[in-house]
Amino acid sequence: MSSIEIQKVTANIGARVSGVDIAKPLDEEQVAAIREALNVHKALVFDEVNLDDASQQAFVRHFGDLTTAHPTVESVDSAPNVLPVDSERGRAANHWHTDVTFVLNPPQASTLRSITIPPYGGETLIASSAAAYRDLPESLRRLADTLWAEHTNDYDYAVPAEELDEEQAAQRAKFTSIKYRTVHPVVRVHPLTGERGLFIGGFAQRIVGLSPAESRKILDLLQAYVTRPENILRHRWSVNQLVLFDNRITQHYAIDNYNGLPRRLHRVTVAGDVPVGIEGKESYSIAGDASHYTSVAE
Repeated sequence: MSSIEIQKVTANIGARVSGVDIAKPLDEEQVAAIREALNVHKALVFDEVNLDDASQQAFVRHFGDLTTAHPTVESVDSAPNVLPVDSERGRAANHWHTDVTFVLNPPQASTLRSITIPPYGGETLIASSAAAYRDLPESLRRLADTLWAEHTNDYDYAVPAEELDEEQAAQRAKFTSIKYRTVHPVVRVHPLTGERGLFIGGFAQRIVGLSPAESRKILDLLQAYVTRPENILRHRWSVNQLVLFDNRITQHYAIDNYNGLPRRLHRVTVAGDVPVGIEGKESYSIAGDASHYTSVAE
């Protein structure tokens, strides 16, 4: 019998996991218990994990094939599946998003491991898009069920290009060096639980069939339900922690509130499936080949 203990953190999202050493190979029962906890709680926190890049990847492989680090951004040296989330490299993702939704099959799950933590700030917010969907009034839920949105890594950023310094401009150019456009259902059905969640976030830029201005109003309205305080886990990092979250039914936000002090996490993600809407229709790609990042299962 598994000795894993799950302690709920908030009503709608998050749990702390103890009673398992994830630096060691896990048996089937342990993997099943963690997967079930992830299905229920959406985000899991593991303390005192004592992982390095190799053992973080080994843990993540219990849940599926790994993606490479990112479709356009370079990985950690000699570790092609590990993305450095590093304040020194301008990686403060201080906008709400679901990882890499601009490709056809975004990661099913993401892990972040703490390497360098500032003395204050630097929290990661993780929101339940399932709770957000449940919060919608019936009339708005019926509308959302019918909508599809185009996600892209190439859009009008809040900071105009002319206001960026040379390093920031180079980072943006790298991020958009391959331009992706993919259409996903606004309401995604989770393949394991059957739950419905709002599949939007920062890379969702336009509702199919609507103008950019109309799209922005609807996306902002729906996004407001995702980011209700009741639907958010605010994780304050400690050294040697790992957070595992279900990328299919959450969004996250890295708060830039640490005055540029060193902050570094390492991200490893599990390859995902093609999203499906409530009528069984799959997402489809408009532009951009991401086969070097993650393959699409036939």
